[in-house]
Amino acid sequence: MTSKDFPDPQRAWAYRPISPLPGAPGGPLAGLTFSVKDLYGVPGWPLRASTLAPVPAPGESPLVRRLLELGASAVGKTHLHEIALGITGMNGFGGTTHPVHPDRVPGGSSSGAAVSVALGQVDFALGTDTGGSIRVPAAWCGVVGYKPTKGHPAWGTEGVLPLSWTCDHTGPLAQDVRTIVRVQEGLTGQTVTPQNWAGVRVGVWLPGSWVDDSVWEAVGTFAARLENLGASLQPVNFPEVLDAYSPIVLSEAARVHAEALREDDPGFLPFTLASLRQGQALGEAEVEMAFKRRAAYRAQLDNFLTQFDVLLAPAVPTPPPLIGQDEVTLREGVTPLRRAVLRLTAPFSLLEAPTVAVPSATPFVGVQLVGRHGEDDRLLGLAGALED
Repeated sequence: MTSKDFPDPQRAWAYRPISPLPGAPGGPLAGLTFSVKDLYGVPGWPLRASTLAPVPAPGESPLVRRLLELGASAVGKTHLHEIALGITGMNGFGGTTHPVHPDRVPGGSSSGAAVSVALGQVDFALGTDTGGSIRVPAAWCGVVGYKPTKGHPAWGTEGVLPLSWTCDHTGPLAQDVRTIVRVQEGLTGQTVTPQNWAGVRVGVWLPGSWVDDSVWEAVGTFAARLENLGASLQPVNFPEVLDAYSPIVLSEAARVHAEALREDDPGFLPFTLASLRQGQALGEAEVEMAFKRRAAYRAQLDNFLTQFDVLLAPAVPTPPPLIGQDEVTLREGVTPLRRAVLRLTAPFSLLEAPTVAVPSATPFVGVQLVGRHGEDDRLLGLAGALED
């Protein structure tokens, strides 16, 4: 049953019970409220993955249970881009709109998560990130998103409906890094130490043709700020990784949804169904080659992360596009929206590196800070220093 007195013109909420699931009293997260992306299994709550097609039941999420044990209260479930296979927020229930500009997309796939945070309806939101699904909506909605190192012990994917077990991550969104640090400390039991930017080596990945002028200027301004704080900056180049990312994700997504795909029309939106069918059609050799390319890209990233402490990159190629817009105009020209977005964010989920998306001085244009594998707390400490 959904509360009738909760206005939701953005269609961010998939399910909201009359009363939240209360957190344990006295825990380190007591007093905080959170929303749950509708991929997480929560006993007694429905799971639809924002689709009209049937989906597998993943079981209970230990992460949600742990947050409740730590004192945070779960308010309800948020909508996502259908089955998490997209970056705009479209789904079988009408799609989610931007928290400020109703004619624009909020980003996806954790669209409702970002909106629930941006509007102050919760203190933090649980999202998932396979190719940018926490970072893109964080950037376009003006909030913070954290994608942990793949396999981080505090951020498990058990009890979460997968899209790609190779690339899936769980993680939070919040209005500030401070709140994310509080959640991280609660889950790990370890203090996140504030970091000083003096002497930090920053590799700046700003592929100029892949963004528009506003994003180019936003990243440049952010880089200058880091330099003023004492960081040393150097430009770096990194290739597009979609030739590895797309076959891996689509082939694994098709396996996740194999049962529904036995039907001629299982109920997915046309783009989702076409993508899943594409994944079904991929041969074993094609997927194996994609994993070999992934290994080569990982070696390149590892090399960068020995030379630099942090990478700075754009999180989105443009400000939020209009609903229904399939292409964007970048400095290189007109480019399909999906490719324009994913080539900026997919490297760091495909290659498992911890990444924080934070707002820039330009409204609804976020940037990414990428850390070394396993150095999540240092990365959060650096990101948090920018709020002081």
